[in-house]
Order: sequence, then C-alpha cells, then structure tokens
Amino acid sequence: MALDISTWDLACRFNNTDHHTELNGMDRLIVRRGQAFTINLYLNSGSYQPGYSQLHITAETGPQPEEQYGTRAVFGLSDEIDDTRWSAAVSSPTGDTVCLSVCAAPDAPIGRYVLTLDGRIQFDFILLFNPWCPRDVVYIDSEEKLAEYVLAQDGIIFRGNAEYPVPIAWYFGQFEEGILDACLRILDMNPKHSRNPGKDCSGRRNVIYVTRVLSAMINSNDRDYGVLEGCWKDTFDGGVSPMSWRGSVQILRTWSSTSCLPVRFGQCWVFAAVACTVSRALGIPCRVVTNFYSAHDTNSNLVIERYLNEKGEIDSSTRDMIWNYHCWVESWMTRPDLPPGFDGWQASDPTPQEKSEGVFCCGPVPVRAIKEGELTFKYDAPFVFAEVNADLVHILKYNDGSTRKIVNDQKVGQKISTKSVGRDEREDITHLYKYPEGSAEERQVFEKANHQNKLQQQQANPGLQITIKLSTGIRKGCDFDVFAIVTNNTEEDKKCRLVFASRAVSYNGVIGRECGFKDLLNVALAPGGERKVPLKLNYSKYCTNLTEDNLIRLGALLIDYSTKEAMMAMRDIVLDDPEIKIRILGEPKEKRKLAAELTLQNPLPETLQGCCFTIEGANLTGGSSITEKLESPIEPGQEAKVKIYFTPTQSGLRKLVVDFDSNKLGHVRGYKNVIIGK
Repeated sequence: MALDISTWDLACRFNNTDHHTELNGMDRLIVRRGQAFTINLYLNSGSYQPGYSQLHITAETGPQPEEQYGTRAVFGLSDEIDDTRWSAAVSSPTGDTVCLSVCAAPDAPIGRYVLTLDGRIQFDFILLFNPWCPRDVVYIDSEEKLAEYVLAQDGIIFRGNAEYPVPIAWYFGQFEEGILDACLRILDMNPKHSRNPGKDCSGRRNVIYVTRVLSAMINSNDRDYGVLEGCWKDTFDGGVSPMSWRGSVQILRTWSSTSCLPVRFGQCWVFAAVACTVSRALGIPCRVVTNFYSAHDTNSNLVIERYLNEKGEIDSSTRDMIWNYHCWVESWMTRPDLPPGFDGWQASDPTPQEKSEGVFCCGPVPVRAIKEGELTFKYDAPFVFAEVNADLVHILKYNDGSTRKIVNDQKVGQKISTKSVGRDEREDITHLYKYPEGSAEERQVFEKANHQNKLQQQQANPGLQITIKLSTGIRKGCDFDVFAIVTNNTEEDKKCRLVFASRAVSYNGVIGRECGFKDLLNVALAPGGERKVPLKLNYSKYCTNLTEDNLIRLGALLIDYSTKEAMMAMRDIVLDDPEIKIRILGEPKEKRKLAAELTLQNPLPETLQGCCFTIEGANLTGGSSITEKLESPIEPGQEAKVKIYFTPTQSGLRKLVVDFDSNKLGHVRGYKNVIIGK
C-alpha cells in the first residue's frame, strides 16, 4: 500500500549538524555516505502501517545514472537501516507524520543527487565522503584529527628554508558560501567527465580516483579548465603575485565566477593549499606538507647534477632543480588496490611539474611506499621518491676543460613538515618518508630502488673543510656579515683559492643577481690552521636584487691548488620581515563588531609608499577580504597603523590572517588566533 504523501521536510538543520556539514549552511541537505539521514513525510490521509505500507525510492547522480555503475540505486523500505548499502526504514511513525531514515552506501559516488519517492516526489541533496564512518575508505578514528584535517578552516603552511622554517597562516575556508559548489564544479569540468560522464561519476565512489582528478584540475597546464595558472617569473603581468593570496576562498570564487578561467597566479604552496581546501570540502582528510631541499628530477636517474665554473657560477641549462622547499598534500585513505600495509597518508601534488599518464598530475602514492622504496606502486612513486631522496652532485669545470666532483654534504629531503594536530607548532614527519640516514634500513631501500649513486657513496673525510656561519640579527633592511670558515685538517701547508659569493635566489632554486662577491686567490693555511673570511652584504646592493621570497644563497667554493680537489659549502638566508602587531579591540562574540588594530614598523632605511593592510579569516570577515589603505607614506623607523572592523559569524577558535603590502617590503604576513564566544 502506497503512502499518500502531502509535503515533506528535509530537516536540514538536524541532518547537516549530525553529518558535520552545518557550516555549509542549513538551507539545503548535505550529508555523508554510510550514515543515515532523516526526512519527515506528512501524509494527506491514512497512516504508516508496518508490513503493509510501501515506498519505492530511487537515488541518482550524474547525467547518465545506471545501477551497474553505482550511479543509480533502487530500494524500498526495510525493517531497519543497513549501513552497508543504500537502504531506508521508518522510525517513530506518529499518525499523519512518517519519519523516514535513508542511508547511502558507504562506497556510493559522491556528488549531487536526486532522491525520488514513488516516482512523483523529488528532492536534491549533496553526498560527501564520510571520515566518521568506519566503512568509508577515508575513515579516521580520532576526533582530534578529524577536527584538524577535515573541519579546520584555517591552518599553517611552512616556507623559508630547512634552517629557518617560516610559518604562514592560510585561510582554507572550505565551508564558506559557494565553495562546495565550486569544488563539485571542478569535478564536473574535468576532461574525463566531458569524455564519459557516466564513467566519471561512477569513478567518484573511489577516493583514489577523485584525488587524482583534483591533482590534475587544481593546475591549468593541460588547458583543461583547471583552477590555477602557475608562474615562476620575476613579474606577474596579467595576474597577481602568488605571495598576495592569504587563502583559497577568493581563488575558488574567482575561478567559478569567470567561466572557469584559470586564476593567475599560483606557486606550490598555493596549489597545495587550494587542493587541501577542495579535499576537505568533499570530506577527504587532508594536510599540506613542506619538503625542504626538494629535488625535481626530470630524467628519473635520482641524481641532480649541477656544474660550476671556477668563479662558482652555476650552469643553469639543466632542467633538474633543487627547490628550497616544495609543498604538496597528503590525503588519508585505505589502498585496497595495493598490498596490505600501505593505507593511511597518500602524497599527491597539484603543482604542475611532470606529466603522469599524459596529464600534469602526481599521486596519490602511499607515503609508506616512498619510505620502503616501492617504486612500482601507483601513482608516481619514482618522482616523489626522488623529491626526498635524490642525490645532489656538484661538478667543477676548470678553465682548461677538465672536471672534478666537488665535496659537498648538502642533502635532499630535509625537515619534511606539517602543522601539528590542534596546535600551530611544526610537526616533523621526515621519519614517515625516510629511514634514518646511514641506517641498514635506508641502505635496503636504496637497493630496492636501485639508487646506485647513494649506494656507492662513502663517508668523505677531506683534509680541507669549509663551512658558512651567519651573524645574528639578520633582517631585511640592515647590513650584515657572513663568514666562510676554512680549516686545514692535514699535516701539510695548503694554498687555496676561495670564491665566496652571495646571490638572490627564488624558492624554486632559480639563481638571481649577485648581492656580494669575494675571490681570494691566495688563501694560505698552516697544518691545523683555520681562517675566517667575512663577506659584507649591504642593503643598498641586495635590496633591488631580492625576490619576494626574501632568500639569499651563500656559496663558498674552496679549490686546493696542490690536488685540484674542490670543496663547497652552501647556505640560504631567509631575511626576516618585520612583525605585524595585532590587537583585537572589543569582546570577541558572534555577530558583534570588533576591531583589529594593526601596527608595523618600517625597518628599511627608505620610505614605504602605497601601504595597505588586509585581513581575512574563516567566519570572521564574511567570506571576503577587508583592506585599509594608508594615505601617507611611512618613513624609516615610523609605524604604519590602522584599525579594521569585522563581525564574526561563528563561535570557536579562528585565525585572523593579516597581510601588509607596500612598494619596498612586498607582502608581509601575520596572524592572530581569536576565540569567538557565543
């Protein structure tokens, strides 16, 4: 006997809260797979009769729904919910109201659905991955990790270098208005969907497939309606500097509102952060990871070769690079397509570097597969393995044409970092990617990966040694000294040439202009002797050569005249930006206007023009940024100070992300954690 249904209530407030999607809003039904949701049916006449009343239910997603592909499910009423498949049951019938529970299969494709009751009543809902559901492949058994990797709308990304990781706050904003729709649109715009919509929508049951699609679609290198266009030049004509982004929301909204034209411009941390936003929005636990001294091995030989001349100048014709840091994402999932033991964090990289299966994408590959040297495991294990394990070889080309390998202990894959769970501190996860250096396990991995260069290495004990030391208090705007320390550990007198150079460098390893240089042709060292050679870096010289990365690379090349052996030390300096002081004025409460008092002191010996502060934050600034321009220039030593007003919309711990921009300092970042009361 069919039910005589008059109207219905999707109970969005109750369901969305129960399914952890309430921050997306309460105006539509957004639920997660493998977990029941409730619909209230109001009857014209009669009442629900257990065993007699019937209801024919169809759930469909995509333009070509078919049962065999899992994009169409047909089911009726059961005595109770079965959370292993699509099912429905009636709970607590009271007269003319029927409370209907519906549960999506834990492996159902995610996306937009239409639910049809008895062929005549239809309503829409959105289905997401469910990391709270033990039957879902993205399940995490930790409320703290769910809060960090799925629900947190802001976080920390690490830049700088291995000696000095610099934390920057990022506004992921996955629950802000319009973001979930943009994320679903990314799936619909991907070329696989255009070629075969039915197969693509069926593939969305598989988190491995979805993660790989996102890796390709966050970048636009394949001219495939991707979200971001990359740019690693000195200027950003036709777009904005990647440094200017404080979060993902503006990027995704711009892409969605401009007919899916790529947003200009991104670099690795922006690609990774946007991928993290989209993953969390779809229900995939995700985090941004930074690998310091990251190798880009284009010819898959696990060796990055750099040639230098006698002046220490590097031949830049090779495509192999060492990036100061490189960011990618890790997503949490099981891997039923691989042998047991490779579930958990999977690395994928949306920054366009090399093609995989004909497309600019990378991963997902189990982090444990990288650690164990399992280079045949899907996807793109050799490239990620090289990023953290490649061998860096420097070769000196003498003026007479001969070459010699340079002794240098710089290592690839250092201080692999991510934000700690529930705290803003850096968590070092290098041990998840690599065994301890020099261990038997590391050697076994290199043997498995056929990393011959590493296997043939022997611990060098050169008679001459060179290191670079820094003075204290290095910051942008000041003059400072750096030192090359040369030590003779032999029992002979040594006569050497020392080339000590400094150059501006971009974070991706591209060498810029010189900031200071010294070439000493006659460095004499007695047995056991040491010499400290200073190099002064003056602001007047380096100020115009720096990129927005604020990095200077120091290189000291020592050539022993008697043996023609060469040794090198290399070190990068991160020039500190001034601190933005942030004070919150007023009692932080929901829907109560607050002011952020922002102060920055000009550290430079010259005037700052075109100064402005911008703030942004999840549930703090209405899903957009707020900018305040300063009318007057800021003289050396003078303070730039503004008040910017904002009204929080949700209680809880939030990050207010702050940016200061000017003609000389570039983008300076800061943030403040604010607890918003109810």
